[in-house]
Amino acid sequence: MKSLSCIAVLFLLALTLPLAIASDPSPLQDFCVGVNSPASGVFVNGKFCKDPRIVNADDFFSSVLNRPGNVSNAVGSNVTTVNNPPHTHPRATEILVVQQGTLLVGFVSSNQDGNRLFAKTLNVGDVFVFPEGLIHFQFNLGRTPAVAIAALSSQNAGVITIANTVFGSNPAIDPNVLARAFQMDANVIRDLQNRF
Repeated sequence: MKSLSCIAVLFLLALTLPLAIASDPSPLQDFCVGVNSPASGVFVNGKFCKDPRIVNADDFFSSVLNRPGNVSNAVGSNVTTVNNPPHTHPRATEILVVQQGTLLVGFVSSNQDGNRLFAKTLNVGDVFVFPEGLIHFQFNLGRTPAVAIAALSSQNAGVITIANTVFGSNPAIDPNVLARAFQMDANVIRDLQNRF
């Protein structure tokens, strides 16, 4: 009977272990101020962090959001850190709050759900949540700069910009593969790849 109880406990542990491994690790300290040089930081949860004993209020402050960024680029956006083109982050849910302007936002559900588009026009004060791992976008509908604040549920969201990944991989994906996937001529695919 005792061995049967041990087997049951081991079985339950085996079932829960993948859940523990698959989630974000719990932080080992209150905060991690990222540093560019491993020599000047401590290694915590897979990241190099500034020594917490020398962190100060300036490490958590930025005045960069009070001025518009340069949006004269291919996707018409500036990441400060706000993203515009279709992208995904497989390890984080995102919440977006509009501070200024009007944004068209949306996400597409998975194949199993029929690739449904969930889209909404957001105005100042509106909030929208993008579920973890689903392709989503934000697009400025107005003629003036839009400002939004985004927060992610992971310290390493793993951002993947769809167009850059598909058409700008290094080395390039064989155009015939993409032509079949997108049901387009391979020459159109090559043209798209040349833009990235």
